Amino acid sequence: MITGREIKVLDKNAEFHGVPTIKLMENAGRGIADFVMKKIKPAGNNILIFCGTGNNGGDGFVAARHLANRYNVSVFLTGKKNEIKTDISKANFKKLKNINIYEIDSLNKIDELLSKNNIIIDSMLGIGLSGNLREPYSSIVKKINTEKNKTVISVDTPTGLGTNTAVKPHYTITFHDVKIGMNKQNSGEIKMVDIGIPKKASEYVGPGELSAFYPLPKKESHKGENGRLLIVGGGPYYGAPALSSFAAQRTGIDLVYVTTPKKVARAITSYSPLLIKPIRLAKEIAKYSPTLIVKELSYEDHLVNEDAHLIGTLKDKVDALLIGPGLGSKNETQTTVEQIIDFFVKNKKPVVIDADAIQVIGKNPSLVKNSQTVITPHTGEFKELTGVKLSNNLAERKNKVQEWAKKLGITILLKGSIDIISDGKETKLNDIHNEAMTVGGTGDVLAGIVGALLSKGVEPFNAARVGIFINGAAGDIAFKKRSYGLIATDVIEEIPEVLKKYL
Repeated sequence: MITGREIKVLDKNAEFHGVPTIKLMENAGRGIADFVMKKIKPAGNNILIFCGTGNNGGDGFVAARHLANRYNVSVFLTGKKNEIKTDISKANFKKLKNINIYEIDSLNKIDELLSKNNIIIDSMLGIGLSGNLREPYSSIVKKINTEKNKTVISVDTPTGLGTNTAVKPHYTITFHDVKIGMNKQNSGEIKMVDIGIPKKASEYVGPGELSAFYPLPKKESHKGENGRLLIVGGGPYYGAPALSSFAAQRTGIDLVYVTTPKKVARAITSYSPLLIKPIRLAKEIAKYSPTLIVKELSYEDHLVNEDAHLIGTLKDKVDALLIGPGLGSKNETQTTVEQIIDFFVKNKKPVVIDADAIQVIGKNPSLVKNSQTVITPHTGEFKELTGVKLSNNLAERKNKVQEWAKKLGITILLKGSIDIISDGKETKLNDIHNEAMTVGGTGDVLAGIVGALLSKGVEPFNAARVGIFINGAAGDIAFKKRSYGLIATDVIEEIPEVLKKYL
């Protein structure tokens, strides 16, 4: 079974992989018409199709066009033709010829139409309906349900499914997969139609994930309501927490807190290129650093036990935690990381665990068991996490990632030539990136993006798959501009371009 949001993901990803939505609509409508002609074989000649003003109605328009070659078809539009919402539905409405078309101002004719037609097709509302049906749908549904000796067919899902007023069809023609909530009692006999969604659209991430799961800010929202991320990182490595924090900002959150040893804090907040090499990276960091909230920790160069308390006091100021970038692996740092993760997980905060913090979980997996955690290992770090050396076979790697994600009750994002994202129940792949992105820092960028999405309230599995798409798509844009001279800050600079293009 599949949710309404996942269908939207598939539609967008299908287009990304070369099958436009208008082609999917054509295949859907043709599938409905073929079912009627080959399976129902109407004894009478009259067919009435109720069409909504969205894409569900568009499927009905296509079906009407094909059925009109053989039958007397009437279309009742539950609005006015200038209220049809999508371009592809408008295009298919314009193709209707030799068809009786009624608009919403003909509501008084519905009883007469129902009496004259022995096949009733419900193509009004599809998936994603919430609350009770509004007018005119409620009245139309009630009238359809009172008809006797008629064959009623719903398109994709019965209109009103899940509400207290829903069409009760004899058949439902659904596309790609059965939708959540459908069964024989509420949907009649369910027939599946393959509308040509390419396999890659469902197996790999794409812009569909971004458009379906990225939470757009509300116009009335205030500072802090669109994501507040805490980053714990730095020590032997200066650039990593900086890159994560800048990537998080570019992903569209309101506040980023960075807690880091004193030397790193000074570097992040400094405009001096003397503290960070290469100079170009230092200049890039200088652009962003004044807008960060940077907290110095106790020691100059590494995380220590007394830092755990200070970091813990920030819990109520943030929505999610990213821990690991640039921390190093000193024993005291590792024990402090363990305390911090334990505290945030027990307080139900979503966590991204990256880089040097991954080995802490490998030693004590119970820290994150069944939590809102995303871990972002490469192959070597996956072995530190699980003890398992992954093969080069993609199917085997995929099975192992899914197995361990299920075992731990978390989301694992395995980075590689083909990335693998799994929460133990669902698994997605990603090949949107390029060979120049092996440069240092792109993993820190990814961790910052995923952390930002978690802080915006995106579920861990969705944050991971949206994040890997944003990171890879931004990297591909940067590669077109910089070629093999690409560095991590180039990827960060292109994140807004990805958001602009696909949202």
